[in-house]
Amino acid sequence: MKIQKTNAARFLDRQKVTYELIPYVVDEDDLSAIHVAESLSEPVEQVFKTLVLKGDKTGFFVCVIPGADELDLKAAAKVSGNKSCDMIAMKELLPTTGYIRGACSPFAMKKSFPTFIHESCNTFDFIYVSAGQRGLQLKLAPVHLVAHSKATVSSLVK
Repeated sequence: MKIQKTNAARFLDRQKVTYELIPYVVDEDDLSAIHVAESLSEPVEQVFKTLVLKGDKTGFFVCVIPGADELDLKAAAKVSGNKSCDMIAMKELLPTTGYIRGACSPFAMKKSFPTFIHESCNTFDFIYVSAGQRGLQLKLAPVHLVAHSKATVSSLVK
């Protein structure tokens, strides 16, 4: 089966980043990173989800956290230079990022947003993030995610 490259994969190709595209079976009723981890037979701590937020001062920004964890909104606001922040509404996701729920990649969004990744990423040789399409993950070294998304590593979870 030939895997179609996504915009995120093409972005990494242009950066000459080593990665793998890993397909998995999508469950439309369960788009969680926990399901993705189970489908990949990988620990959920290594499967990261990409969340898009809007701060009261800086506007949109991105947080990438382990799949089973819950984002600490106060920590996210603080690290992003905001007093408060909230997840963006589902209807805003596609027009803002170019991605749909369950397929939001930290790479190749419509616009570049400040990005923050949970510090636990550095405990792994590789992690998974969405490739920008449901049913497809990028497997790459965290150092590449940090460098090419221009992410700040921080504590972001409860």
